[in-house]
Amino acid sequence: MRRGTRYGALLGPLLAGGAPADLVERAARGLGLPERGRYAVVVLGAPVPEAAVAEGPDGDGARWWWCGAGDGDAAVVLLGAEGPAGAVARLGAHGAGPGGMSPVVGSPAELGSARRLAGTALLTCVPGSREVVRLDERLSTALLVSGPELSARLLAEVFGPLRALVPAERAVLVGTLEAWLECGGSAGRAAVRLRCHRNTVLNRLRRLERLTARSLSRPRELVDLVLALDVLRLSSTPP
Repeated sequence: MRRGTRYGALLGPLLAGGAPADLVERAARGLGLPERGRYAVVVLGAPVPEAAVAEGPDGDGARWWWCGAGDGDAAVVLLGAEGPAGAVARLGAHGAGPGGMSPVVGSPAELGSARRLAGTALLTCVPGSREVVRLDERLSTALLVSGPELSARLLAEVFGPLRALVPAERAVLVGTLEAWLECGGSAGRAAVRLRCHRNTVLNRLRRLERLTARSLSRPRELVDLVLALDVLRLSSTPP
């Protein structure tokens, strides 16, 4: 791992983006970054744990360069044999997070755009969680957080009618929808998870359909419900 004032000063222009080509080349050379490679950027929402900062490459050959970034830390990762999944797993094993990881880029000149995309991935983390997520696995949610005004409108339009219910009823309906989705649309498996009868799950889902005026059997309307649920997960405001 590489960290400190010197590396922060060199990484700054690379992660900010828009630096002249000669400055990018000098910074990369000073950091020891290969001209071509499989890079990713990680942005954390909290300071990186000291346990995650150690000398030498990871077991799969991944190398890390850390620098401070606001309330947390950011890192450039030269990925090893296990790729992005290995880097995310390492951060999770050391209790880092919440955090977002960019898509893979091929050169130091692309680290600025990767930094922005990693920051967007961080915004898809559920508040209070310690998860480290890859943007490529959260693209639909990333679209939502990139347009907060539209996301708020979607939430109000889809789940707004639930405001007439008491909070406990809202929580039951939304929780049932979430369980049903996580169980692949199986009412039976959702019932097992929720410890209720299958018919109870179906009745709750029908009630949700009536209140939201959206059917779980119509793909476009189901998309509305899924995306609104994602917005709700990321929001501290009840529907």
